[in-house]
Amino acid sequence: MSADCCDTGATATHEDEHDERPRRLWQVRELRLAALSGLLAGAGFGADWLGAPTAGLVLHALAALAGGVTFVPGTLRALWRRRIGVSTLMTIALVGALVLGQVAEAAMLAFLFSISEALEDYSLARTRRGLRALLALVPERVTVLRDGRETVVSPGELRVGDRMLVRAGERVASDGIVVEGRSAVDTSAITGESMPVETGPGAEVFAGSINGTGVLTVEATATVADNSLAKVVRTVEDAQRRKGARQRLADRISRPLVPGVMVLAAFVAGLGALLGDPATWLERSLVVLVAAAPCALAISVPVTVIAAVGAATRLGVLVKGGAALETLGAVRTVALDKTGTLTRNAPTVVEVVPADGAETGQVLAVAAALESRSEHPLAAAILAAAPDPAPAHDVATVPGAGLEGTVDGTAARLGKPGWIPPGPLDGAVARLQDAGATVAVVEHGHRVLGVLGIRDDLRPEAVETVRALTRDGVRVAMLTGDNTRTATALAAEAGISEVHAELRPQDKATLVERLRGRRGTVAMVGDGVNDAPALATADVGIAMGAMGTDVAVETADVALLGTDLRHLPQALAHTRRARAIMLQNIGLSAAIVLALVPLAALGVLGLATVVFIHELAEVLVIGNGVRAGRLRALPGAAQASPVTADAPACACCAPGTEPAERRTLAARDR
Repeated sequence: MSADCCDTGATATHEDEHDERPRRLWQVRELRLAALSGLLAGAGFGADWLGAPTAGLVLHALAALAGGVTFVPGTLRALWRRRIGVSTLMTIALVGALVLGQVAEAAMLAFLFSISEALEDYSLARTRRGLRALLALVPERVTVLRDGRETVVSPGELRVGDRMLVRAGERVASDGIVVEGRSAVDTSAITGESMPVETGPGAEVFAGSINGTGVLTVEATATVADNSLAKVVRTVEDAQRRKGARQRLADRISRPLVPGVMVLAAFVAGLGALLGDPATWLERSLVVLVAAAPCALAISVPVTVIAAVGAATRLGVLVKGGAALETLGAVRTVALDKTGTLTRNAPTVVEVVPADGAETGQVLAVAAALESRSEHPLAAAILAAAPDPAPAHDVATVPGAGLEGTVDGTAARLGKPGWIPPGPLDGAVARLQDAGATVAVVEHGHRVLGVLGIRDDLRPEAVETVRALTRDGVRVAMLTGDNTRTATALAAEAGISEVHAELRPQDKATLVERLRGRRGTVAMVGDGVNDAPALATADVGIAMGAMGTDVAVETADVALLGTDLRHLPQALAHTRRARAIMLQNIGLSAAIVLALVPLAALGVLGLATVVFIHELAEVLVIGNGVRAGRLRALPGAAQASPVTADAPACACCAPGTEPAERRTLAARDR
């Protein structure tokens, strides 16, 4: 940013050109030079006070040189590329002050501008390093099983198909599938989940997770350079380049303002020549250059976006850039899918009601035979209640209704009460639906055998989440394809009064469009795949439980990496706060420019005073923007750990990364 505050294509700063490992504030080269400039300027004023003007002049000149080194070379490089920016204005003002003999004022300008630019660069690099702390969760060494022996390798040497041995307390180096062992895996640093996840053979684990008490053998499904952590960081860094409405507004104002300021300064100087006092008005034109420089305006939104997006990601909320951040902060209605979002997506058979002359086992056997090869979520519940059934023959799916086939040589059906009349079991169907269960009717030989009550319980945090959203002034609606009675019962249990049931995917999209027309900005929360039409139609689509799901991470505007629904109100509150900070920064930046320019043009304020006020405003804007990076972990969840001085700040610095791979990742990081 030093070379060109208003031009994102400007030459990279020292902070970008070098390794972005964490460093103390006083270790930043530009800040050390700014501090030297300040000491020399202070010594110069001391010499003037003691009656040694020559020594004071030399010290002020050295102060101007020390401060100017931090931004003048970058300005010249930008001019060589035909780019102008705020640093161009400051360089002209610095040179002009020296030519006019105002060496002390030049020293103050160089000192204050260099320190504000260094703080700006440091704050941006710091927020980016906070995001890349995710990559530091990869361990420095990995134990793999090769040729029947345990071998310790660096993460860069890990290949897809390698079997990693993860002992108790160790981190998983890359994404994989558990092939042996059972344990509880802590994913709080990645997804923000507060409770460890029980893991066993066939379960998926993600890079950076911490193994609990057991020993796991995990078959790697991705390299370190392409695992879920790397994809999330890459996605967010790409998304941070996308501009929201307020950032585009700031750009539209600041970009043409720089040449406009130069024209204004030339006009002031020309006016002085016409009035016969060119020296005074030339000095005023230099002060106008500084007063009207839109540096604070240019940085006001980017620093806020980067800080807010990075903080959210470290706690398991992936926000895809400034546009998504602003839209999410404006949401007033949230539409929640039922299955897998409000509920656990783990349905179980809670009751079997056989008809007269039938038995419970017979009802389950026929239902399980029809569902034996089905991938439907309800099939898993039925097969869990009646494992290892004899598969039915000639099974066909009737869309939106159920299944039909042949069991033991006799026609059989399993489906909704509306498709198969329950007959004398009408009362049982109504009772089960009123209790929030989905009902399936079983028919064999054109005779109703019985009904199954299958229930997918609410997530334990669902009630708390709905209550928090309502308390924050957000209207909540449930959207589901389930029957109205079941949906209404579950919604009442969760505290939701608005229910839209028996919807097909296209119906959900139509309903979201209708909600947008009536209530303004709408967010749709779903699984990122089945609810794709509604997610795409909403102002902001939020994918639930998206960690490791490429489709959800890539297509959603916002992705909750874990399955803790409490992250939803947390994300809404966080983005609302970030939007407010953006508005504060834009307002402060504009007010400073509007107030300083006329005072500078009329000669009320001198160069040193204007520089001090201008750069103080920039520091305030940066500090206010960094506040958007504050986000507390959910109760019971661990706060993401920052990168330590010895940990790699990006994947390209990871131990053992091959040279070609390292070059590729380094180019990506820049």
